Order: sequence, then structure tokens, then C-alpha cells
Amino acid sequence: MITLRRSAERGYADHGWLRSFHSFSFADYYDPRHMGFGPLRVINEDRIAPGTGFGTHGHRDMEIVSYVLAGELAHQDSLGNGSVIRPGDVQRMSAGTGVRHSEFNHAQDRETHFLQIWIVPAVTGIAPSYEERHFAEADKRGRLRLVAAPDGADGAVTIHQDARMYAGLFDGDESAELALAPPRRAYVHVARGAITVNGNTLATGDAAMISAEPGVMLRAGKAAEVLVFDLP
Repeated sequence: MITLRRSAERGYADHGWLRSFHSFSFADYYDPRHMGFGPLRVINEDRIAPGTGFGTHGHRDMEIVSYVLAGELAHQDSLGNGSVIRPGDVQRMSAGTGVRHSEFNHAQDRETHFLQIWIVPAVTGIAPSYEERHFAEADKRGRLRLVAAPDGADGAVTIHQDARMYAGLFDGDESAELALAPPRRAYVHVARGAITVNGNTLATGDAAMISAEPGVMLRAGKAAEVLVFDLP
């Protein structure tokens, strides 16, 4: 079964300094039909205006993954970590028993465009931790590159859930497939461009929820950047 979720159906918030599309219920956006997909709880497409950002705030018991599409995102947290992530970087913060952090766009002439992803962990009350990795465009070109996994396989960041996140870049004849062992399911999010997913054409911001299918088939990309989540 394949259920499509079009970009225009997402929740939207404009805070002036932040414009955000919500794939699932978040903050003031509530839709009981879209509370998550398996342990995948949040995909927010955020655009942070120049010189602004999220002030220090707290999280508990959540795996938080940031994926930058354009610009830079400066991170500081109560664990003592401080870094700037850019396109190609994947950042993972396990909130566990509690962590506080801030995220800023310090550039004065361009916005930061990134995806904020929350995954519910398999266990709660773990020690908070932080990790980041860079994945070159060549590693994602015409294939699905594993970027987050429960065992940190293949250089992926480690998440505390039986879920795997892949990133891929597709154009023209490039294609990829991901097998799904029953009863696993997949969530496909098109970060930009357009691509055919199991025979359905998706554009920027669109998503496909896939269950009871043998796999995910990606074809006919047009400058597409795609995230695929393999979920229990």
C-alpha cells in the first residue's frame, strides 16, 4: 500500500524569522491523521532568516537528526558541543535524560534551509549524546547512502531505534531500490526536485508512506534529493 502526502497538505507556520512546513503534527499544527509514521515523529522543513535562530531550549527522550540543504546551522548544547553544519552534514543528538541546545544562522546575507527530523527512541532514559558526519555528494549520487542507523553501520550516525535513514541524489537515468523485509515499512520524503517513487511522481516536499510492499523503487529523478526511512 502506498499513501501519498503532498507538500501543500503539510502544516505551515510563519514566525517571521522562521518559516516551517510540518509533515506531522507539531506545535500549533495538529492533525490526528498525521501524528507520525511508526517511530518517525517529526519532519520539519525549516528556513531560518539571516542572523536569527532557535534560542536555548530543552529536549528529552528523542533522537533528533538535522540535515542541511542550504546555508549553515550553528549548534551549541549543554554537553559542551559546538559546531557548524553545512550541506552534506548529518547531525544526530540523542536527548535521552535531557539536553539543552541552540541552533542559529549567523550569516547576515542568506537563510539556512534544513530538515529537522525526530525519531522516537526504542529506549528512554539513556545518557544524552551527540554525533555528526559528512556525506559527500558523490556518495549519494544515483544511490541511497545510509546516513543514520541503529548500529552506525557504514559510517552512519548512530540512532537508538531500529530505523535506518538513507539519502540520495537522482537525475536522469539514475535509479535505486531498497528492499523491505516484512513487516517493515518506508517513508520517502522529497527534499527537492522531482522523482518517481513506486510509479508515483513526487515533487519537492511530497512524501510517500509505503507498507506491505516488497520495496522502494526510485526512478526518473529531476535534480532530486531524497530521504528514505526504513522503519519497523
